[in-house]
Amino acid sequence: MMFPDLVVQLGVALALGLLVGMQRERTEGSVAGVRTFPLIAMFGTICARLSVDYGGWIVASGLIALAGFVIAANFARFRTGELDPGTTTEMATVVLYAVGALAVLDLSAAVIVGGVVALLLHHKPGMHRLVAAIGDRDIRAIMQFVLISLVILPVLPNRTFGPYDVLNPFKIWLMVVLIVGLSLCGYVAFKFVGGRGGALIGGVLGGMISSTATTASFSRLSKSSGEQAPLFAAVIGVASTVVFARVLVLIAATASAAFPGLAPPIAVMLGAMLLLSVVIYFMTRHRTMKPPEPDNPAELKPALIFGALYALVILIVEIARAQFGAAGLYTVAVISGLTDMDAITLSTSQLVANGQLDSATGWRAILLASLSNIFFKGTMVAALGSRRLFAWVGSLFAMALVAGGVILWLWGGNSSH
Repeated sequence: MMFPDLVVQLGVALALGLLVGMQRERTEGSVAGVRTFPLIAMFGTICARLSVDYGGWIVASGLIALAGFVIAANFARFRTGELDPGTTTEMATVVLYAVGALAVLDLSAAVIVGGVVALLLHHKPGMHRLVAAIGDRDIRAIMQFVLISLVILPVLPNRTFGPYDVLNPFKIWLMVVLIVGLSLCGYVAFKFVGGRGGALIGGVLGGMISSTATTASFSRLSKSSGEQAPLFAAVIGVASTVVFARVLVLIAATASAAFPGLAPPIAVMLGAMLLLSVVIYFMTRHRTMKPPEPDNPAELKPALIFGALYALVILIVEIARAQFGAAGLYTVAVISGLTDMDAITLSTSQLVANGQLDSATGWRAILLASLSNIFFKGTMVAALGSRRLFAWVGSLFAMALVAGGVILWLWGGNSSH
């Protein structure tokens, strides 16, 4: 190894040690601070560098020596009554030593790990608030997500079965993990923000979790809180706007090859929805509310239902495409989009990515499904909500349907030549 490489490694270790050390220096009773952590990180780098020539026992000996220093320091503070019962700093010293050693093997990985350590130490209050906000039921559901993603997924066969040879259990469940994971991120963010975010944040998080469930919740709530109808309409509008952003994320994540052909019309519809939502939001921004508690999306039963729905949509889409062409696919998209956008988005975008469907037909199917979803949610507001809420949401959704129709008409005409 050249001398300049060693200088860079020591420099990175020094910087990461200073970063963590500055954070720990602010903690009363810390066993190590802004001077000690850089020394520990550089000590790890030196030990790892020496181990290249003299063997890995040097790294192990350095770790044992570090543990001895930490024990001695804590023993001395224990005798004077200054010992902090926590072990966070002690663990951080061990990790920083390992980060210093990692800088010799993989500099980028060392930077990432060191940065994550600093963030974990710095955001202690926020993380404690998050854990306090999540109850036993939520923790159980998160563990169920671990079951869904890390236990069930790896054991599923990664090959196709069934009619038309399109049902792959592993890939179907992988989409379940993706959808549940996205919804769970929104749910955890809701638990962290709580009711402090207002209509804008409530709508964004509602769209991430489930825009249909958000629409149903606020529609029912409007029956007893009629004066809040404009604010509830803003939340429903924002949640419905997030659906289009979610569609773009799903296409990019699961069928990136199809993204250039599918994204532009969907992005224009997102812009139209965003404009409408911004208008209604600014009309109601001075109102306040506490959003209702959403259901946890990581429960096993909804995951199984979505998996079955997605498999059914894949099969029906393939049958419709093979037997009836674009017209059959559009019919399936309209029906599927009534209650769920994810399944038709995933199945259609993957057909385009695999070359089994042209992008023009693909984006029309997804857009038709989204307009069907908007119509269904408008019907839900009419059935479950107050008349005042329906007046607001009906006007918003009517303009959205017109915007979608214009996109289908103008863009469809251009793409057919």
